[in-house]
Amino acid sequence: MTLAILCSGQGRQHRKMFALTGDAPEAEQLFKHAATLLGGRDPRDFVRREPDETLHSNRAGQVLCTVQALAAAAALADAIPHGAIVAGYSVGEVAAWGVGGLFEPAATLDLVVRRAEAMDAATRAGDGLIFVRGLSREDVDRICAHHGAAVAIVNPGDAFVIGGNREALNKVAADAEAMNASRIVGLPVQVASHTERLAKASVAFRQVLRAASVAFPPAAGARVLSGIDGASVMSAGTGLDKLAAQISQTVQWASCLQACVEAGATVFLELGPGSALSRMIADVRPDLPARSLDDFRSLQGVRAWLARQLAA
Repeated sequence: MTLAILCSGQGRQHRKMFALTGDAPEAEQLFKHAATLLGGRDPRDFVRREPDETLHSNRAGQVLCTVQALAAAAALADAIPHGAIVAGYSVGEVAAWGVGGLFEPAATLDLVVRRAEAMDAATRAGDGLIFVRGLSREDVDRICAHHGAAVAIVNPGDAFVIGGNREALNKVAADAEAMNASRIVGLPVQVASHTERLAKASVAFRQVLRAASVAFPPAAGARVLSGIDGASVMSAGTGLDKLAAQISQTVQWASCLQACVEAGATVFLELGPGSALSRMIADVRPDLPARSLDDFRSLQGVRAWLARQLAA
């Protein structure tokens, strides 16, 4: 049996997101390092005390989601088998490089801060994202082209994240509703991630990555996937090119999940926050066990579930 680890993106931060990882001794140094990136505020206190607007701000959101993934991987290191497949959704792809052993954990957190800074510098006021389900890709592309928006993420089951300025997104939402889209939701993200509006951020982040230390191939034999095409990272240089390009190119998440299955993944564990990614697997491949850390009450429960599934 082969484990696929899914690293969540922004938008699902919540007050109890560190309920399982917050007390893990293996993660203590990660939380301390993350605090230095949050103005001295411990992430575990940050999520409990800060207002929702701050919790979902770009820089804070990227740090919080990344430290959660890294903390979970550190706490569960004894239960994660050699040769796991690792994929990350949006900023979760940077976390995936850390979870997969390509980046050192502390360096991963430093990199997501630089990523967030590059994105904020390139972002225009009023930019954001919406979610649309129930239309074909052709229809979504046509609506986006008409209003100056773009598909940011392709999810399974005719589900799309769309980026642009607020006026364009409102028009896309109105057209999608008129075309009987089954779901239209504004997302708590203030950047048009994974669209050409952030082209300058891709260039800036690639410059940052030139100084990054990469352990390739990773010691634990992990297979890390690239978000823009679902392909395995086969070299550090090409992988870093794609990691930077992902900021301003469409994330093909449906292809990533399909690549996990084609690579032999039989068990899926989402590190959180939230359970959106594990639910996607449950929707498209209900025969494959898929859970998120948020589904469990303890790390021991996660370990027990992994042991059962991987032994099946």
